[in-house]
This record gives sequence, structure tokens and C-alpha cells, in this order.
Amino acid sequence: MSGFSADWLMLREPHDARARNPAVLDAVTASLQAYPSIRIVDLACGTGSTLRALSPRLAAPQNWCLVDNDLGLLARATAMTRSADVTVAAVPLDLNRDLEAVLDGPVDLITASALLDLVSEPWLERLAVEIAARSIPIYAALSYDGRIELGPTDPSDAAIVAAVNTHQRTDKGFGPALGPAAASFATTRFKLLGYSVVHGVSDWVIGPDDRDIQIEILAGWASAAREIGDLSLADTAGWLTRRREAVAAGRSSIRVGHIDFFAAPMGMR
Repeated sequence: MSGFSADWLMLREPHDARARNPAVLDAVTASLQAYPSIRIVDLACGTGSTLRALSPRLAAPQNWCLVDNDLGLLARATAMTRSADVTVAAVPLDLNRDLEAVLDGPVDLITASALLDLVSEPWLERLAVEIAARSIPIYAALSYDGRIELGPTDPSDAAIVAAVNTHQRTDKGFGPALGPAAASFATTRFKLLGYSVVHGVSDWVIGPDDRDIQIEILAGWASAAREIGDLSLADTAGWLTRRREAVAAGRSSIRVGHIDFFAAPMGMR
């Protein structure tokens, strides 16, 4: 499951790359440094941003299994330039129906970026239990945690943010989504399953010069607020107009809270 356009995924990727928590990345790479080769399954891979972010950090030859239900995104992910010691296989798959199919077999690491906040509690419980049953570590990055800061402030900000966070909990294809609670649920669950967990913030910090992504984010939030319906259409439109004016004037900034974590079985080499 991806559900996002290639254009949006490519627009956000530089911000994702800057936001990824370095301590969590270091924990991932340290755990794999003794491996002669590494087999990685990337869930909801999109255009391959996790592959681009992680593969240069790993010294060993790597085989990546890129999983998504969008054939167009998979084609983009597998067509990208990569080093000679990185091989890639594309797997078109419905993760809601066939998750276990990509977890079976020899796997050294599961990865997922910007996925867990879209899934339901039963699905995330299923993922955690199936991963733990196979003693596989997981690196999950960029899970939205509900924190949004906007500058300059606007009287409607709080209502828009509340509507966005309500919308985050609607069904994204896996049942009612955990949304901002996903990272906390996942880290707690993996600890209870006997995993050690390293986690940290991976916030987007988007400045006045980042106008294209600001426009896309603000339009998406206004659309979410309209769907939830807690604000009038006029109030939502007025907020979006004022926000766009601030972007055009070079006065707008956005901070969006995310969490990264790496969970590994206790005693993993």
C-alpha cells in the first residue's frame, strides 16, 4: 500500500532525508556491520526513498525486496541508479491481505517509512507479532506523531490541526488508522515482545524558502479539515488563503512531528 503520487513522494523526500534521526540510523547500521550480506524487505516502498537513505550507510552487499501495491511506484523504485553491490526485486503486494508472504524466508531487516501512522491497531499488532515470531529487526521511520507548529500563528491553526489529527485516524486501507499514536503503540508493543528499541524525533523543519512543499501540505490539511467538517467551509478557505499569502511573502514556516525507531530482538548480534 502506498496511496500517494510519485510527485508528492519525490517532493517530500529531501525533507524526509534531512529529518531521519541520525542516532536511530546509527543503531541500524551498527547492528548490521558484521553481516557479510544483508537481505532487506521494505514495506510500502513508494519510489524507494528508504533504499536511497539507508543503502549507502551499509558496507555489505545488499538485496532489497521492495514491496508496494502501486506498480508505477515500484517501476520508479527499481529503475533508479544504485551501486553495483545493491540488488533489487520488486514485489507488487497488498500488505493488508498478504503481509506474511513477504516476511517468510531469510530476512535480516524490515524497513518502512511514513507507513505506520496509516495502519490500524490490529494490523500493526499483526506486523509486530509476525516480525517477532521470526526474530527480525525493524527500522520504521517518519511516523507522524500529531505535533504541528506553524509560523506565523493564525487564529484557526488549532482547529485545523485538530481536524488533521482526526482525519489521520480515518481508514487508509487497513481499518481505522492509529495516526499520531502509531509510533508509541509500536515501540511499546515491540518492547513487550522482547525487543530493544532505539527511538527519536525526525521532525520536518520546513522554512520560508520551501514553498512548493508548503503549498502541498497546506492544501492537504485544508482538504482533510473539509472532510472532517468541524470547521465551516468559509473558515477553512480563509485559513488556507491566509497561509498561502504567508508562503508567497516568504514568512511561512512549518514543523511537523515524526518519530523514528529501530527495534531489534534482545541479544541480536
